[in-house]
Formats: sequence, C-alpha cells, structure tokens
Amino acid sequence: MVVEKELAKSGKTRHDLGREAFVALVWEWKARYGARIVEQLQALGCSCDWSRERFTMDPGLSRAVREVFVRLYHQGLIYRSEYLVSWCPRCATVLSDLESPHRPVSGKLYAIRYPLVDGSGDLVVETTRPETLLGDTAVAVHPDDPRWHAVIGKQVRLPLLGREIPVVADAFVDREFGTGVVKVTPAHDPNDFECARRLGLPAINILHPDATLNENAGPYAGLSVSEARRRVVADLEAAGLLVGVKDHPHEVPHCDRCDTLVQPLLSEQWFMRMEPLARPAIEAVREGRVRFHPASWQNTYFHWMENIRDWAISRQLWWGHRIPAWRCASCAEWTVELEDPEHCSHCGSSAIVQESDVLDTWFSSALWPFSTLGWPEDTPELRAFYPTSVLSTAFDIIFFWVARMIMMGLHFMGDVPFRDVYIHPLVRDEKGRKMSKSKGIGIDPLEVMDVYGTDAVRWTLTSLAAQGRDIRFGANVVEGGRAFVTKLWNAARFALLNLGDYEPSRAPVASASLYDRWIRTRLDAALSDAHRAIDAFRFNDAASALYQFVWGELCDWYIELAKQQLQSTDPASRAATQRTLVEVLAGALVALHPVMPFVTEEILHALPTGDTRLALERGYPAAAPALSESEAGEMDALVEVVTRVRQVRGELGLAPSTRIQVCFPTSALPFVERHAAGLRSLVGAGELRFDDGPAPSTAAVVQAGGSLVRVELGDPSFLGEELRRLEKAQKTLEKELAISAKKLDNPDFLSRAKEEVVEAERDKRARLEAEAKATRDRIARLRQVLGTGA
Repeated sequence: MVVEKELAKSGKTRHDLGREAFVALVWEWKARYGARIVEQLQALGCSCDWSRERFTMDPGLSRAVREVFVRLYHQGLIYRSEYLVSWCPRCATVLSDLESPHRPVSGKLYAIRYPLVDGSGDLVVETTRPETLLGDTAVAVHPDDPRWHAVIGKQVRLPLLGREIPVVADAFVDREFGTGVVKVTPAHDPNDFECARRLGLPAINILHPDATLNENAGPYAGLSVSEARRRVVADLEAAGLLVGVKDHPHEVPHCDRCDTLVQPLLSEQWFMRMEPLARPAIEAVREGRVRFHPASWQNTYFHWMENIRDWAISRQLWWGHRIPAWRCASCAEWTVELEDPEHCSHCGSSAIVQESDVLDTWFSSALWPFSTLGWPEDTPELRAFYPTSVLSTAFDIIFFWVARMIMMGLHFMGDVPFRDVYIHPLVRDEKGRKMSKSKGIGIDPLEVMDVYGTDAVRWTLTSLAAQGRDIRFGANVVEGGRAFVTKLWNAARFALLNLGDYEPSRAPVASASLYDRWIRTRLDAALSDAHRAIDAFRFNDAASALYQFVWGELCDWYIELAKQQLQSTDPASRAATQRTLVEVLAGALVALHPVMPFVTEEILHALPTGDTRLALERGYPAAAPALSESEAGEMDALVEVVTRVRQVRGELGLAPSTRIQVCFPTSALPFVERHAAGLRSLVGAGELRFDDGPAPSTAAVVQAGGSLVRVELGDPSFLGEELRRLEKAQKTLEKELAISAKKLDNPDFLSRAKEEVVEAERDKRARLEAEAKATRDRIARLRQVLGTGA
C-alpha cells in the first residue's frame, strides 16, 4: 500500500512497472524502512540478540512457508474453490472479514415491486442496494410464514431486465424484516450465496473487479456502482416499480487499508479449512495451556474460533509469498510440490504455469514462533526456544495472529507456541485514531525521544498501560515521564554530593536511625507490590508502585529527613544515612531498570556500591527488618502531621518561602522533640510551639498524629486577595461545569459526536469537578482563617 501510494504521486501504478520491477521497488523500501524500524527498537533500548533478526521473506522462512502450504494442501486442508469473497476494488484483492471492518453510513432502504408472472399480484422486497437486483436469481420467503405459502414455487419477473426467477423458501429469511420477502443475489451477498448453494440456484456476477458493472448488467454495463444505483432507482420509478424510499442508517464493510467500500464478489480463491485446526486450539485455551491476560479476552478468542469460517488465503498482489501451485494448460489440474515442478503431476504435461497470487501476509506470520527457529529442520534453537513463555500483542490481532499461531503451532509442532498472551493496550494517536502505516497515522518514537529522552517515553507507555484501556499517545503526555527522570537525577545528585567521605565499613547497621530503617521497609513494600503486579501482567501498577516510592517516599520524605542526619556530628549516624541512601537508591534503580534502562544504568555506576555488574545482573537488596509496632506508629504519625499541615498550606495558597507557626498540645512534646528538625524542614515551620489553651480564631486546626495541631499565621489579612481570586475562579468553574453537563446530558451529542469527542468531554467534566471541589475546600479554609464565615 505505502509503495503504491508513492508511485501514485508520480502518476504510475504497479501495473505500469510490471511485477518484477515493482517487487524490486518494494525490496528497496524494505531495506530503507526495515533498518529504520530496527534503529527505533535499538534506540528504545530493546535488548535483543540482533544477530537473530528475521524477516518473513527471508529464505529460511520462505522455505517454512512453502513446506506448510504443501503439507496442508496434501492433507486436504488447503483447496481452491469459487466462493463469495470481500473484494477491495481499489487494492484489487480479496480481504478477510477482519480486514474489512463495518462502518456506519447514512443509507436508504428501497422498496421494489416484483410482479408475479401469472398476473396474480406482486411481491415487494426491500433492499439497501437496488443495483444488485440485476444479479437476482430468486426471491425468498420463510417456509413457516403463512402469508406467502401460496406463492412458493411461482415465478416473478425481474424488474428492468424482465427475466423470470423463482420464489423459493429458506429459513435464512427474517420474517420481521420488511414484508418478509427478500431478493436473492448469490454473487453479491454472503447469506444469499449460502442460500443458493442449499437450493441449487445459479449465481450471476454483475461486477468487474474494479466495481464497474459488467455485461450481465445489460443496459447498465460500464457504470460504477453509485451511477448504476441512481439509474436503476430512476428507471424503477419510471416503470412504477418503486414503492418507496426511506432513510436507513446501517453499517457496510470498508477496506481497512484504503477505506474503499468493499464489494462481495464471486471469485476463485485458495482457502484453508479452519474448523479442524480450530478445535484443538480452542481446547488449549479451555484447558489453561494458553492463558490470556486480561482473562476476559479469551471470550473474544472463543467467539471467533467457535464461529470460524474457512480462510481465503490468496491475495491478488505481487508482494508476498507466491503460492507454490502450478496449473496445467492440458488437464487444468494443479501441481503443488516443495520444489518447482517441470511437469504436471497429473498428466505429465510441461505446459504448467505458476499461480500469480500471493499468500495473505498472516499466513507466514502464523508460523513465526517456529519458522524463525529453523523449522522444518530439528534445530537446537527449536528445541531450546519452542514454546516460548509470553506473547505480548494487541487485542485487534487476536484472531489475525494469536489464534493462527496457536493453530499452526499445535498442528506442526504438537504444542502451543506460548503459555501466556499479554494483551497490551492499543497505542492510538492524540485524537484516538489507530496507528496505521498505510494511512500515514503514527508517531515516530525517535522524534519524541529526541525531545524527551528514551526513558521518559518508555516510562510513559508503561505507566499508561492499564489492562483494558487504550493509550492516547502524544508528545505532551511524555512530560510526566520526563519529570520523573529529572526527579531521579536530582535524587542521585543529592546522594553523590553527600557521599564524598562515604565508606561502607564505617556504617554499621546498628547506627541506622528510625528514618533509615523506615525507608528500607518502604522499599521492600514497593518491590513486593511491583513483583505482584508484574506476575499479574499489570505493568502499569508495577510502575505506579515504584513511582510512588521514589517520588512520594524516597524524595519527598526520606531525602528531606536525611538532610538533617547528614549534618550530624556523629560519624556513625552520618555513615548509616549515607549507606541507606546508596543501597535504597540502588535498589529502586535496579527495580526501575527494565522500564528506564539508560538513566538507571548511568546512576547505578556512579553510586559507590562496590558492584560493577550491569543492572540486569544485580539482585534486589536483602529484605529489611520490620519496624516494631511503636516505631511504625511513630512514622505514621509523623507522615500524617506533615501531610495535614502541608494540605493547609496548599489550601491557604502559601508560598514555600512563607514561614508558619505550628502549635502542638504539650502531650506531644516528646514526639515533636524527636522529630523537630524534620518537622521544620518538611512543613516550612519557623517555630514549633506547645499550648493547651483554646486556638485563636485565625488558626487552622487539623487532627493529625493523635493530636489537634494548629497552623498559625499571626496576621492572616494578606490572604484576603487570594480568597477573592478563588471566589471568582469558583464562579467560572461552575459556569464551565454547567455547559459541560448540558452537553453530556444531550442524547443528540452522545449519539452523533465522535467517540473521542464524547470521551474528551467526559474527561473535561471530571477535571472541572475535581478543580471545583479543590477550590471550594480552599475557600472554606481561607474563610475560616480570615473569620469571614460562609
């Protein structure tokens, strides 16, 4: 598709070049852009064995493809037959059902009169494609519909063309649709085709491959489908055979590559029998030999596999694995062999010509787990690496690829190709569109990485990879990832600035403070949470656990507390804090390494750990001894006090430089004295004092750490301007919320707007609601401190 589009820019088609020249051009494109893909993967930090890179058209894989085709053909699982296929007139090739998704269109429903030949009346049928009546070979009614028992077996006259066609009975007719009478067009409708096969009706094809009408369309030959529809409708009306027309929104298939309207077309194609291959593949999942994550996707798998149809594997293209079949000009039989034949295997004639069609690209992809390892030879690689452990893929190719790999693996290897299938989110662009090379929709990761860095891109994708949700990816969403990378650098910079005199031998574990021991237990908890999440294929939860630890506990808490300890006059205490910094930061970096390989490796080798191994070769630090119940309670109290006081600062809109007074009851004196330095640093307190008397009206009082803690500002009048600003902002937020709510309460908006527009509006309302609540809370706090009431 992409190469053909490039050719079209110069006014040429592949037919202008010829098959050999066109294939050579595609090889050039592959060499250029295949290298680009490898460059992207390497830049992303993918740690693969690049010497084992494979391409589906490589000689070894081509041999495997041919071996599979020949075996399946001689096993009776590949055959050639005339069948109704989904045909793309633009790409000039057959499409699978999954390559021709249905999309909504604003169509019409036409009611057309078919006169009975005996003059006893007429039958009215309804159709969305009136031009196809030119290919009708019957009209059908349901055999149990009493309204039409009398006409079964009679003849009707085909409108416009005049030929006589029978009235037949078949259970596929929906008695509730229209009049209960339907037209039967076997060459252009899948249900009609099956009906015709059951009843022995002929099939009349009225379309050329380019979707213009052929000679079977009589006076309409040469017209396009849309032109023929207009002419047929006009002629029906002129003949008094058009009963009515009404709007009828419905869905029709479009080519997934070029978006052209797909036409059902009767054509000779190569097919693979799927039902015998599907049965063992269904059992493999039911028995748990293959597990889907999330498990709900196995229902999609079962639905497809239990309703499977034979697979049209031939494509009228030039690029791909050419079908290894030769037709004999003498006896018209096919010869299918592993080596190119010189004579017909049936009659011995040398007048044989190879099939020009190629195989569907998913045919070779279905063999990937074993074709890349040297099959059909019994290689050491095949014995070592088949089956593999995990397949990571997207939901939209569960049937295209996953199911077919399972079927082919079981059939040719006797075992499933993998044990677990992780269905990762689909990465869409910022507008919610699916990435597509042929449609030019995509984001070059190299460009994003040039701006934000590779680790930021990897972190962003991992942190957004929630099971069951797609990712809308754009440069702006990587900002958070870049901020996290910066946080890691800052933590490392702080540590290195304070490790100049560090010697592990001078840092006995016994000298570790409560803060040192607490952060080690928090690292243990984060690693445990991350491990559980990874085991459950919840990689975003693993990323979240590590993020919360690094940012929310190591940086926001421990490093602030460590600043005081590093100034200690006790060498052992200082050394213990240094050791804790090194070991905890190193442990976090090792855990983060699979997601952020570059920054973590760089920092690890800068830290004085005494370990020169790569991050992938290192283990996690030994589990830390648990805190006692009283120690854990004390740390919980400290965290709660600081959090609540910080919350008050935020609600009051205080600048970081604004010093506050924090007042505790005298019962908290021992606690405050033990943590005075940390409290001052963490809450920005100019003074910590004690008072059991009533709180002044201008104090903000919070319950924290088992005590009533007061935040006092002295003269809070300077906050009046902030209150007025927030009250104005609140009114604006309420107006915006009302507008958004009105939109989302409007059924027309919900039904007509694009899904991504509706989703964006829902996100907007949620954001506005959160902002409005936060603003209300801040207003309430300011009014309390200023004594202005409600």
